[in-house]
Parts: sequence; C-alpha cells; structure tokens
Amino acid sequence: MSSSSTPTHESPARAGRLQAAVELLASMRFAIALLTIICIASVIGTVVKQHEPYPNYVNQFGPFWAQVFDSLKLYSVYSAWWFLLILAFLVISTSLCIARNTPKILSDLKQYKENIREQSLQAFHHKAQGQWAEAPAQAAQRLGQLLATGGWKVRLQSRQTSQGEGWMIAAKAGAANKLGYIAAHAAIVLICIGGLLDGDLFVRAQTWMGGKSVYSGGGLISQVPEQHRLSERNPAFRGNLMVAEGTASSTAILSQSDGVLLQELPFAVELKKFIVEYYSTGMPKLFASDIVIYDKATGEKKEARVEVNHPASFKGIEIYQSSFDDGGSEVTLGAVPMAQASRPFEVKGTIGSSTELTNGKDKLTLEFTGLRVINVENMAADKSATDVRAVDLRSSIEARLGSGDKTVTQKHLRNVGPSVSYKLRDAAGQAREYNNYMLPVDTGDGVRVFLLGMRETPSQPFRYLRLPVDENDSMEGFLRLRDALGNPAIRSLAIERYAAKAVDPKRPELRGQLAQSAQRALGLYVGQEEVAGQKVWGLQALADFLDTNVPEAERGRAGEMFVRILNGVLYELDAVARERAGVKPLPESVVQSFMTQSVMSLSDAPLYPAPMALMLKDFKQVQASVFQVARAPGKLVVYLGCALLILGVFAMLYVRERRLWIWLTPDGQGLQARMALSVNRRTLDVDKEFEQLQSRLLKQEEPSA
Repeated sequence: MSSSSTPTHESPARAGRLQAAVELLASMRFAIALLTIICIASVIGTVVKQHEPYPNYVNQFGPFWAQVFDSLKLYSVYSAWWFLLILAFLVISTSLCIARNTPKILSDLKQYKENIREQSLQAFHHKAQGQWAEAPAQAAQRLGQLLATGGWKVRLQSRQTSQGEGWMIAAKAGAANKLGYIAAHAAIVLICIGGLLDGDLFVRAQTWMGGKSVYSGGGLISQVPEQHRLSERNPAFRGNLMVAEGTASSTAILSQSDGVLLQELPFAVELKKFIVEYYSTGMPKLFASDIVIYDKATGEKKEARVEVNHPASFKGIEIYQSSFDDGGSEVTLGAVPMAQASRPFEVKGTIGSSTELTNGKDKLTLEFTGLRVINVENMAADKSATDVRAVDLRSSIEARLGSGDKTVTQKHLRNVGPSVSYKLRDAAGQAREYNNYMLPVDTGDGVRVFLLGMRETPSQPFRYLRLPVDENDSMEGFLRLRDALGNPAIRSLAIERYAAKAVDPKRPELRGQLAQSAQRALGLYVGQEEVAGQKVWGLQALADFLDTNVPEAERGRAGEMFVRILNGVLYELDAVARERAGVKPLPESVVQSFMTQSVMSLSDAPLYPAPMALMLKDFKQVQASVFQVARAPGKLVVYLGCALLILGVFAMLYVRERRLWIWLTPDGQGLQARMALSVNRRTLDVDKEFEQLQSRLLKQEEPSA
C-alpha cells in the first residue's frame, strides 16, 4: 500500500520542482544575471591579453595569481568551458522566455478588445466626450474611416442599449512594439548561437571526444603528430597562417591556453609579394599581400590581393590580413668586445634560428629573434608624449645603463635606421634579450651614439648603453680608449703628460701633487681602490669617495676638481692610444662631445652583462604575412541576429502601442461620444496626439451632407 502510494506523492513534487526550474530559467532576473557575468567576462577578456605564453602571465601577475587565473581559464575567456556554459544557459533562458510570451503576444495582437465596458473608459487618463446631431451608425462608419486613413486598424461593434442601438469603435496602432520584443529576444538567441558556432565549441568537442590533444612542444610543423592536427572538414575554426615571401603554407595555427592545435586547410596559400607603406610617423599606412591560392582537391589556382578589411574568400574560408612579420631574414652580426678577454668576430644566421657561441669555457646559445629595417622613434624627451607605436626611444634611453637626463619638451620623430634583436642563453637556460641599432643615433643633444639595449625579461623595457662615435662614425675610437684605460703603462704615461701640461712650468713642485691626485682619480674610476669596503668603479666610485672622505661643505669644489682632472687625463689617454695606433688626433669639432660621452660610457660599460655586443653589419630582408583564416558558419546567423536586434530595439523604443475606443450612444436627436486612449508609455507626445485625435474625431460641427 505504501509502496504503491510513493510514486503518487513523488510525481507532483517532481513536477513542481521542474516547473520551478523552468520558471527560474525563463525569468528576467536570471537572464540579467547571465548577461552581467558575460559582461564581466568580456571586460576580463579585453584587459587580460588572451592566449599569451604562460611565462608572460607569470611575469605579469606572479606565480601564485598566474596559477589561480589559469585555473579559472582567464587567459582564454571566450573559449572557457564556463563561458560557453553561460552562453548555452542564456540561449535556453531567452528561448523559454520567447516560448512563454510569444503566444500571449500574438493572441493580443489579434484582439481589438471591443468588448470593453462603457464604465471602464472613465478610468483611463486620456479621455474625452462629445455630442453632435448624427445617427450613431453613420457616425461610427465616418469615424472608422477617419481612423483607418490615419494608420489605425479599426473594428466596429453594434450594441443594444436602453437608449437604442449603440456603437463601439475599437482601434489599435503600433503593434510593432510587441513584435520588437520578440525580435530583440530572438536576436539574443541567434547571436549567442552564432557565437557558439564560431567559437571554440567544435574545436573543444574534438579535443574532448575526437581524440585530439593540444601540442605544447616545439619543432617543425611537418613533424607535429597527427593527434594534434584538425581535419580539413572542421566546421568552425579561427587561426593564424604565417607565410614568407616565395613560400606556401596550408596549415594554420590555433592558439590554445596550454599550447597550439594545427588546422589543415583544403588549400595552400603562396605569398608572391608583401607590400608595406608607412606614414612619416612610422605608423603603417598600408600593408597588403599578393597571394596565390592552390586548391588541394582540384588543383585550381586563384590569384588574389589581401588587404586590411578586404579579405579573400575560398571554399567558405575567409583569409584576412592580420599583420606582418619577419620571414627568415639573413643577418650578419659583428661582435664588439665588451670585456678584455673577448675578441671580435662575425656570425651569420637567419631570424628565428640559433647557433652556439663559445666564450672561454662557457657556451652560449645565440638566438636571432628579430630584424626591424625601419625604426621611426620619438627623439624628443617629452615624457607626456609618446611615439605613435608606443615606442618612445628617448624615455628608454633615459632609463639606460648610463646617466644624464636632459629633458626636452618638443616631439621629434625620425627614422633611426635598422635594428637587430637577439637572445644570449647560457648553459642553465637563462636568457637575456638584446636590441642594438645598426647606425649611430643623434639623441637630440648633439651627441651621436650607438645604442645597445638589454632587458632581463620580455615584460621589462629595454635599457640602453650609449657608446660615443668617433670622427669616422664608428666605435673604434671608444674601444681604443677603453683598451688604453685598462693598460697601466698607458695610464701612467697619460697621467705624466696631463701633469706636465696642467702645471705652470715655474712651479714644478706642484707636478707631483697633481700627478698623485690624477692617479687617485683614475684609480677610483677604473675600480682599483675599494670605497667604504666595497668594490666600485666609474663615476659612482668618485661620488662614494667624496661622500666618505670629504666634508659636505667641500664636496662640491672637490667634485669639480676630480671631474676636471679625470677629463684631462682621459683626453691624454686617448691621445697616447691614437699615437700608438698611428691614428690622427681627435678633431677639435668632436672633442667635447666625444670625451663627455666617453666619461659616462666608460663608467657604465662594466655593467653590460655580456662579453660582447653583436652589431648588425649586413642583412637581407625577407618579409612574411600573417593571415587570419576563419571558417565561420555562424557569421550569417550573427548578422541576422544583429539586424533583428536593431529592429527590435528600435521598435520597442520608438514605436508606441496605442489602443483607442469610442463609444457612441443615442442622445435625443443626436448622439453622445465617449473616447479613451491607452498607451504602453506615457510621454508628452502622447498628450499631443490625444489632443489631435480629440480635435479631429470629436468635432462639434455636423458632418456635411
């Protein structure tokens, strides 16, 4: 008995829970909550760069938060399982809302509500009365025609009253307002469905159920195993295809949060020529690609040009011009020794490749990472202005290894020539990135220098060491001076010459004192003496020595004396080095700028973290285009949804649903009219419209015969 009664009691409870769940899914508050979460997720997806390598996020957020954000899939928000689930629930919620309300709306659109009672008309805000000598039936026909010519849909109904036959005129207009409700909600469903179709849903389905997996290794594309490749029949995808000039490719790369997937295309794209034009500011004005598309199945050949906002299409796949990159340019680098034990040499390679270097017992891996032929930089130190590409070279120079910040307020854009970037990786796998300019750069203060950039991690800006150029626009003068500074014999000879020239011949007893002061200054500068128990060198050593050994009141004068002695000794040092090398003395036109910058550069050079700086000697540029290839079956669905959304919102905001009733009853030899207007939104325009209807329909004059 009890067992048979259990289903009877459980069935209503289960039905009640199901109905409550349906009511929740179809409720407006549930849909608004979902839309709020989607908006927050979209903001996160905009602020946080998507599909970046995981180490970049570690550098940006730190190990703990990087792992937390990764577990929440914030690095691939739009393809995260929870984001797709929210979209699916939004589709279900909106669909249920449409299914529940559409029959009521359609039924209401068919009704004129002509059976409304006379007493009910008195409760409306917009109401009026009128009388005139005319038969009710004739007046009903006349008023109905007037309303019909004004765009109203009209229905007449005859009623028997105690005074005789009365007529109810029921009219309606603005039915598109409720149709706009259906259109707007249907648009949300279509847009979400299109988003699901064009997103990573099909790709993820293949990784979940199709035996495909994300590839996180390296190597050539041709060597990637089959389980990491998606079929040409993949119904929806969006990936990048990089093609160098003179080559062809048929495999796109789909970036995932933990690696990549390879998408095979039913055609191959060959890049015949890449075209790029620049504005004077350095911003690309035009970049386009002349390509040839080869159909794998039929061998069909199609030539096309792909520009920004002008894609090519083939077999339902759109090919967009996304960006451009280096396609494997050949570069020749010359090693400039930054340490006494290093020797100059040349090394050749292609961008994207690597080679091994030997530095004594240490082995380094040289990775050729980039070549930029055009570098239009802001050479004015206006810290409130930046280059159009957000690369302000002068600000970077001010944070270089060297010192001296001279601020200029104007903005000056100039092409400073080619630059090369590379990484030096040690045996432990640690790498530093370097960026060196091929040609000397005038930094705006009249000093021409070579810029040697370095940074520890990709998240940091480059810091630049400035090396002065000599009269021949080369580094030879500086390198010669640096080597001479490391030679004790040449230093002693330079000190003697300086003391002999600086002291009045009539006071030879001062020569020894000046020589001792010069010996002390130069010894501190080259790091031969410890200051406060620490090994320091350069201008910092002089400053520390003054702080430790000279009273504060006398430091300014003592500092000026040390700098003057140092400049004089270095000038003589350069002269001795040139004599021994058989080079002419430094021309007077460049003496001041060269020696001033040399003092700072010699002070900063020991901080350079590599035994050599690799300067760009020659290059052969090879361009490459980066295309975005996309098969988007939901595109038309999204377009239809957008059109419906525009129409629906316009209808709901700008179309007012109005209903009008006029009740005509006999009154002696004439009739009495009672009119009422109902609107879904009360505005000032409604008041004006009612006044016009009252003036037009309830005129007191009798109609003409």
